[in-house]
Amino acid sequence: MNPRQRRRRHIPQRTCVGCGETASKRSLIRLVRTEAGVVLDPTGKLPGRGAYVHDDPSCWEKALDRSLARALRMQIGDEAQAQLREALEAHKESRHHVG
Repeated sequence: MNPRQRRRRHIPQRTCVGCGETASKRSLIRLVRTEAGVVLDPTGKLPGRGAYVHDDPSCWEKALDRSLARALRMQIGDEAQAQLREALEAHKESRHHVG
């Protein structure tokens, strides 16, 4: 294959449930519905129904207020929302300390 004919690698795209924008799968945070509730999936490989959100507080607020529950096809209580907010903060802290 000649260099000009090289195929570009496919980059999976996902939609943020907070703002509705499409972005590369790796640039979004995956949330997964499990038997234990909703958990962050930093590897993107946990089994279960998933939804994607930007690493942006406004997207998280919009997602937690309305669209995350619909995307995961479940009800998310106040306590679970508080746990998700804490998980987001922990995720942000871990990403800033890596490097």
